[in-house]
Amino acid sequence: MAQQIPLTPEAIASIPHPDDGTTEIAADLAYCRLAMVNVVFFGQPQCGDRGWVLIDAGLPGMTGRIERAARERFGEGARPLAIVLTHGHFDHVGCLEKLSEKWEVPVFAHALERQFLDGSTEYPPPDTKAGGGIMPLLAPLFPRKPIDVGRQLCTLPDDGKVPGMPGWRWLHTPGHTPGHVSLWREQDRALIVGDAFITTAQESAYAVALQEPEMHGPPKYFTPDWVSARASVERLAALAPDLVVTGHGRAMKGAEMKGALQNLARDFNRVALPADGAGFQMQKPTAA
Repeated sequence: MAQQIPLTPEAIASIPHPDDGTTEIAADLAYCRLAMVNVVFFGQPQCGDRGWVLIDAGLPGMTGRIERAARERFGEGARPLAIVLTHGHFDHVGCLEKLSEKWEVPVFAHALERQFLDGSTEYPPPDTKAGGGIMPLLAPLFPRKPIDVGRQLCTLPDDGKVPGMPGWRWLHTPGHTPGHVSLWREQDRALIVGDAFITTAQESAYAVALQEPEMHGPPKYFTPDWVSARASVERLAALAPDLVVTGHGRAMKGAEMKGALQNLARDFNRVALPADGAGFQMQKPTAA
């Protein structure tokens, strides 16, 4: 019998894939696709040291690529003022320990997400039957143990402001995780949503590779609280954003995006719920 080789995040990161580079979507906003997940950069190009913010920290093994993208956009030796996390799943914090220590930078997350970032609590197991496709079957191989950035870890302020990002507010959008947040700027109606909803069918490895933009709910195999997930999508759709940046898939804007998001909110139970999931439960909404 052939030996099973664990599909680690490092192994995924090493698989050849199209590299989109850094895509600017506003004068002070850009994102970079790293294998199957996006990291977001806030700040004016060439703003220099401590003049920008990193949102999420990608997969393990991507530290050099994040540093290179930051150097190209903000200048040689430019460190961020802060790292802000939408949530703590492995594909959003893979480089967090190395980057936060090297850059000597505070890490901000929701109070309910701290337990997954201070070494104390691991996430619940994935639902391997949720949504079909190969990715749910591979999900048990992904790490769930908490990382520990306790020395740099800070709680997002109660007033809703986002450190280092004037004009932005954080919104508690639980469901995918208890302390998941999205970031909203009303001035240009820009929205950074992490995995509250995404623009690719994350359950399908083919869709992840192809990256054709289409509106989906949060990744089904790692979303335990679907009542809260639905309420979060409804809240975000009600903002009527002009631009959305998701954790998986391409950024989207314009009337077609708005219509797709409204449809997702309206038809959430039909199009987003994993009816075939073995561990599916309609849990009570997570308290803010």
